[in-house]
Amino acid sequence: MLQRCAIVLDVGKTNAKLTLWDTHGRQLQRRVRANESAHGNRYRMLDAQGIENWLVETLREYSSCADVGAIIPVGHGAAAALVVDDELFAAPMDYEEECDARERDHYRAQRDAFRSTGSPALPQGLNLGLQLHWLEHLTGPWPEDLRILPWPQYWAWRLSGVMATEVTSLGCHTDLWNPMTGNYGALANRRGWAQRMPPLRRAGEPLSTLTPQWVSRTGLPKDCVVLCGLHDSNAALLAARGHTEIRHHDATILSTGTWFVAMRSPSTDSNVDVAPLDEQRDCLVNVDVEGRPVPSARFMGGREAELIAHVDIHDLTANYDPDRLMARLPVLLANGAAALPAFARGVGPFPDAIGEWRNKPPHPADQRAIAGLYLALMADACLSLIGSRDRLLIEGRFAEAVIFIRALASLRSGQKVFISNTHDDVPYGALRLLDPSLPPSSPLQPVEPLGVDFGGYARLWREHAARSRA
Repeated sequence: MLQRCAIVLDVGKTNAKLTLWDTHGRQLQRRVRANESAHGNRYRMLDAQGIENWLVETLREYSSCADVGAIIPVGHGAAAALVVDDELFAAPMDYEEECDARERDHYRAQRDAFRSTGSPALPQGLNLGLQLHWLEHLTGPWPEDLRILPWPQYWAWRLSGVMATEVTSLGCHTDLWNPMTGNYGALANRRGWAQRMPPLRRAGEPLSTLTPQWVSRTGLPKDCVVLCGLHDSNAALLAARGHTEIRHHDATILSTGTWFVAMRSPSTDSNVDVAPLDEQRDCLVNVDVEGRPVPSARFMGGREAELIAHVDIHDLTANYDPDRLMARLPVLLANGAAALPAFARGVGPFPDAIGEWRNKPPHPADQRAIAGLYLALMADACLSLIGSRDRLLIEGRFAEAVIFIRALASLRSGQKVFISNTHDDVPYGALRLLDPSLPPSSPLQPVEPLGVDFGGYARLWREHAARSRA
């Protein structure tokens, strides 16, 4: 049981979410802000000021209805703020910003090998090291006292005044961390970035209480503590480990949203070999809150769903009739309707493939049904790449997409497949930093296979995908 109410601040790429929880781990309030990039003079940046203005307003609202004892920041892993003299020197770069081609080539010539960092060479600014290289080119030379704060720890610093960094934020495709040695990589040391990082602290470690300025701005108690915080996908992993069906098993957590991230959590008495991971297919090594390597693979599933079937992932279940979609599947399969990989170029298990429709049905609901099969086949490819076995837990927005989850259960017939509470896994994982014994708010639900034979369809889909890699 939590001692007092707690707030989880989850700053993702698409949305910022602020949730308020009581002492029993029940959600009392939830607010969401759609994030937009701000276009600066030199690069496209995250709207840190806009998020902060919204945060102040929402925290003031929460302070009037609960005794809040802790705030836990969570954030995505491809952003960092540059801070000098307690002021923002350079706002975090939007990871969809395109770096100058010559600077990208210069950076890639010096980055550490995949076998050292577990970070593949990713497009745009998805490698945090490339962002730092580009920011140093644009804003350097940097002052001696400049500090680099990963995105979750930026918010922890804004609230507490204490600078820190943390392993889950460093160990998620940044190019900066060696998961096998548990230390900064050669590139980070050579460029001086490691020396600009604040001290390492554990994700669940209280940094300090709220600053007097934030107490005044929000009305929250002056003894409210701010935790160091963690990477969002790792929060989902920590949430999954709160379920008895997952905790002691070799299990994979598939977190779904803008990104679909598969993270394999080995059983308590075994280790997983990361050597076979394929850098060219968006495999990577994440790092959990204990600093242990976590084999992972991913693709941009939410973005692809939008491109394939114009599905708004913010309102995924609007006008969603699973019975109708299931009834239509046999006809769609017989007609050869298929979405073939990949609609988000440069990422995922088929990064060089060019996505296309075959026999595209005109009705939007039919397109959504085929998109569900597509996402299942892409997820299945990712799960195979990391050797997923035994248990599979699907969490996030797309755990409500019936065609997707049941098709994936059919494809992973050798595993027990579950879904969890579809909106609360990241904050629940964050709350477990305060109380590891906190029970899940709802039990896992087993997923039944699709009940429609699409083995031949899957075989043809995979053959097409394999040709794209030839």
